[in-house]
Amino acid sequence: MERRTLLRAAVVGGSSAALGGTLWRGAAFAAPAQPGSGPYGALGSPDANGIRLPAGFSSRVIARSGQTVTGTSYTWHNAPDGGACYPNGTGWIYVSNSEINPSGGASAVRFSSSGAITSAYRVLSGTRQNCAGGKTPWNTWLSCEEVDRGFVHETDPWGTNAAVQRPAMGRFKHEAAAADPVRQVVYLTEDETNGRFYRFVPTSWGDLSAGTLQVLVAGSATSGTFSWANVPDPDGSPTSTRTQVSGSKSFNGGEGCHYADDTVWFTTKGDNRVWQLNLTANTYELAYDDSLVSGGTAPLTGVDNITGSDSGDLFVAEDGGTMEICVITPADVVAPFLRVDGQSGSEITGPAFSPDGTRLYFSSQRGTSGSSSGGITYEVTGPFRS
Repeated sequence: MERRTLLRAAVVGGSSAALGGTLWRGAAFAAPAQPGSGPYGALGSPDANGIRLPAGFSSRVIARSGQTVTGTSYTWHNAPDGGACYPNGTGWIYVSNSEINPSGGASAVRFSSSGAITSAYRVLSGTRQNCAGGKTPWNTWLSCEEVDRGFVHETDPWGTNAAVQRPAMGRFKHEAAAADPVRQVVYLTEDETNGRFYRFVPTSWGDLSAGTLQVLVAGSATSGTFSWANVPDPDGSPTSTRTQVSGSKSFNGGEGCHYADDTVWFTTKGDNRVWQLNLTANTYELAYDDSLVSGGTAPLTGVDNITGSDSGDLFVAEDGGTMEICVITPADVVAPFLRVDGQSGSEITGPAFSPDGTRLYFSSQRGTSGSSSGGITYEVTGPFRS
């Protein structure tokens, strides 16, 4: 607890290391990405877990829904979804949402410095359809409810402090969140066919109990300039938050969201796009659009959760598609990084890197069974570039 208190104090005080020490480089992304040779090479044959990986990489199963996590007495939740990693002394913690309704919530797995599982436990209960979310610079987990007038719940990955509902962050069909320590705001996506892109401006950075919810205002084009406008009633009743501000830009099914290096990326599943906002220039454009791929078949469809690595690469998970996690490089190349075989009735969720960047965690939400009770959470280890 003392370690986290010190970290929180450093972040709230304006530390530039607010994202856990990760320094992003080369985040150019100047045009919609096109297929090409990825930085890790071609995918190999399926391994024992049915995962196709580039040479030098390996996978292991961390947890299965309805079964006890190896080495613990804790039963892993159904329908694992969004996730994030947190430093824990010489080890780390991976937090994962449960996208079921009712019950939902989130669980965590704790790892030693060698990657051995040391414990697993519940961190959030009594919520509904917890889909994605986001990590705060003060090392809490924002677990988002993907239901009408859903809440954001600020959750303790250590499972020590009780989770807290954050109604000031708006009540709508929440999907993902991404914290921006430079502008001291949290970006939020909305999973509706006419959803909006929001930011929450806390009254005091590090305290999400009060603040102003704003919505992005822009034209109908796929690139241009944008501004922010206050949402008059974040409670969203009787008028939904997405229809309160004239001129706010509609996005088709907001999903994952990721911030780094004065840029925020978010995905929209309805049109298979990855959007990027240049936060210093207040401009927006497409980082990827499957309908703008030149020649051949688009390598990335069903865009969903998104995260990034120390190298500046984006890793985008597919909901459907060919069950891949694809990489989008700063050179605007998109290529498969991994593929899960034999699980076409599922989706890939919760990609997140360990604090040292050497391990990637993710889940297949419905596994081989196609049911929420068949979820599988994996770890991939290998020579990720830094």
